[in-house]
Amino acid sequence: MNSKLLVFIATGDKAKALTGLMYAKNAIMRKWIDDVKVVYFGPSENLMYSDPDVASAAIEIADMGETFACKAISDREGISEKINEMGVKVEYVGTVISDYIKDGYVPMVW
Repeated sequence: MNSKLLVFIATGDKAKALTGLMYAKNAIMRKWIDDVKVVYFGPSENLMYSDPDVASAAIEIADMGETFACKAISDREGISEKINEMGVKVEYVGTVISDYIKDGYVPMVW
């Protein structure tokens, strides 16, 4: 059985975001899940940009696999370029999210 996980980091709360990122990182490293994707959405995008701990975790996970941030939100906040420099793909994620779910990825929201 191929296991696929779509981790949404949507919270603006640092502790919650770091918890979700810790799970995503360990799921990748320890191969708990075959395929893990991470999407930053909403308040988490500003948190990723402004908090060094969250930024560090986001960069580390981006180096391990495919991660996305919502372009509509990051453009609105003026942080798209900075997020992209962290290795996180900045795209309009509505279709990305929908396609992953259609492909059998289980969403987990933090």
